[in-house]
Amino acid sequence: MSEVVAWFGDPANWQGPTGVPTRLWEHVWISAVSVATAMLVGLPIGLWTGHTGKGANLAMNLANIGRAIPSYAILVMVLPISLALAPRLGYSPNLGLSFIPTFTAMVLLAIPPILVNTHAGLQAVDRDLIEASRAMGLKESQILRRIEVPLSLGVIVGGFRTAVLNVIATATIGAIVSFGGLGRYIIDGRLRGIAGIPELIAGAILVTILAVGVDLVLGILQKRITPRGVRVVTGHPEIIEPAPI
Repeated sequence: MSEVVAWFGDPANWQGPTGVPTRLWEHVWISAVSVATAMLVGLPIGLWTGHTGKGANLAMNLANIGRAIPSYAILVMVLPISLALAPRLGYSPNLGLSFIPTFTAMVLLAIPPILVNTHAGLQAVDRDLIEASRAMGLKESQILRRIEVPLSLGVIVGGFRTAVLNVIATATIGAIVSFGGLGRYIIDGRLRGIAGIPELIAGAILVTILAVGVDLVLGILQKRITPRGVRVVTGHPEIIEPAPI
C-alpha cells in the first residue's frame, strides 16, 4: 500500500501527456462523447416506443441483445473494420486503431439502459391520465412534452445514470487498443508485472473515485428533478402522496 501512496505522491505522475490530469481528461472526454451519442440514439427511440407502444418488442429485444454482447467483443470486432476503412474513408489509421473501436463499444454499451428506462418510464405513466389529456384536446406531442416526460423524468435520468457509470467503468478497455484514459495505468501496470502493481492499483482507484463521484452528482440530480409526489423505487415511479394543488 505504501508503494501506491508513493505513486500518487510522485510529481512525475501528475505532469505531461501521461500524467493523471491528462489521462483523467481523456477518460471523461470519451465517456461524455459516447453517452451523448447514445442519448441521441436511445432517447428518441425510447420516447417513441414508450408513447406509441409501436415497435416496443423489437426495440427491447435489440437492447437486450446489446446488453448480452461484451464490450470487449465489440472492441475486437470493430478494430479490423475501422483499420480497413481508414485508407478508403481518408481518416487517420490512429483513429481506426484507438478512438473508433473504443467509441463504438462505449456507445453500444450506453444505448440499452437509456432506451429501456425511457420506454419504461413513459409506459408507467397512468393511462387514464393520458386518455384524459386526449379528451381535453391535447395533441400527442403536447401529451409527451407536458405530461409523460415530466412524470417519467426520474426514471429516464436513472437510465442515463446507469449508462454513464457503465461507460466510465468500461472505458478502461480502450487502453487495450492504444486509447488513453485512466485505463492506461491499469494496462501498462499489468504489462510491467510485479513492478507495475502500484500503477495498476492507482489506476483502479482513480476509476473508482471518478465513477463514485459522478454517481453521487447524478443521484442528487435524479432526486431533484423527480416530480413532487413521485419517487423512483427500483426504477419505477411510485405515487407516495398527492402533490399540493
